[in-house]
Amino acid sequence: MKILLAEDERDMSAAVTAILEHSGYEVDAVYNGLAAVEKAQESTYDCMIFDVMMPKLDGVEALKQLRDSGDVTPVIMLTAKAEIDDRITGLDAGADDYLTKPFAMRELLARIRSMTRRTVSYTPTKLSVGAVDLDIEEQQLSCKNSISLSNKETKLMKFFMLNVGKSLSTSIIFSHVWKDESDVDESIVWIYVLYLREKLEAVNADIKIEGDKGEDFLLAEK
Repeated sequence: MKILLAEDERDMSAAVTAILEHSGYEVDAVYNGLAAVEKAQESTYDCMIFDVMMPKLDGVEALKQLRDSGDVTPVIMLTAKAEIDDRITGLDAGADDYLTKPFAMRELLARIRSMTRRTVSYTPTKLSVGAVDLDIEEQQLSCKNSISLSNKETKLMKFFMLNVGKSLSTSIIFSHVWKDESDVDESIVWIYVLYLREKLEAVNADIKIEGDKGEDFLLAEK
């Protein structure tokens, strides 16, 4: 699993990164809110950890920008403040959890595990990119007309639409869409990309999935 850590205290960042990596996570560390937004917009993460007080852009404002752009990645906010108003502000901005410094690393690890196990509360039931709509519950893709999708096609389309404009590797896609299955390998990704391309063509979509077999894929507007 991949985590984005935004913490401006370098020693704290290094310590948290070391423990997360020792626990099996891949970590990208940045040191201000603006860098956190930019990193989140170019890569996909399973969880993000934002300090509230950061230079250039504070954690709350960085989170607001990401939520406004449609990013639903689970976020844990870190703060040195214990006041209830600060917690409310962070939660209202879209945070999923809150930890006050100093905190026990075992608690942070437990919250990450809990958060990545459950369904993300911010994931909407309908997504839109360009003129294309995806109804996740009804498993239907629409533009100038509509077409039904299979369960896996819906999950894959959802992952692309939640990460529009981001370059997604075959392994990242496989780990998110087929994470609970042991009877298939990464070659299944290319097959389902072809399925989705046919479905997008069928509804006269103004978006497309770029990339070829074994390469990274990217959902973009035509």
